[in-house]
Amino acid sequence: MTSALPSSIPVSQLGLSASEAQILHQHQQIALQNQAYAHSASTRGRGHARTSASTSRAASAASSGHGRLVLDPGSLAVLGQHFERLMAAIQNRVEQLTAQTQTSTINQSSRAGAAMAAADAEIARFREIIRQIDELETEFDKVRHIRDIVKGFRARVDGLERRMDARGSRR
Repeated sequence: MTSALPSSIPVSQLGLSASEAQILHQHQQIALQNQAYAHSASTRGRGHARTSASTSRAASAASSGHGRLVLDPGSLAVLGQHFERLMAAIQNRVEQLTAQTQTSTINQSSRAGAAMAAADAEIARFREIIRQIDELETEFDKVRHIRDIVKGFRARVDGLERRMDARGSRR
């Protein structure tokens, strides 16, 4: 008797904080919905019902299985790619904010003799930028942690599939 891989696991088993689990669930839904949307747009009128149905099933499982991580390789790949894009977007925003911080710092030092009110406004802007950077770095760390867990599960699922395929070919 061959043991079947579970189609999903409780997020509580991943060692995530409550906010990380919430982020994972939200982004799992977003990734699968984006995949379903992109797939339906690219295959419209081409008769790819089987692939579209599996994409729809994965998206449905993710949205109905609140608190669960879908484990099929396709869903994990989509989720991993989604987190890669998300991390790139966060990194880009951090770089933008860093550039703004540098600009603010240069502007501030060149106006040393300017009115005190102008200096106070730039300091407040600088503090807000730093606060935003801190928030983004925290989110980046959470997403990185989730991505690493997803990659680990993806590798494990791929390994299990290879072993199951090897067992199946021996029979």
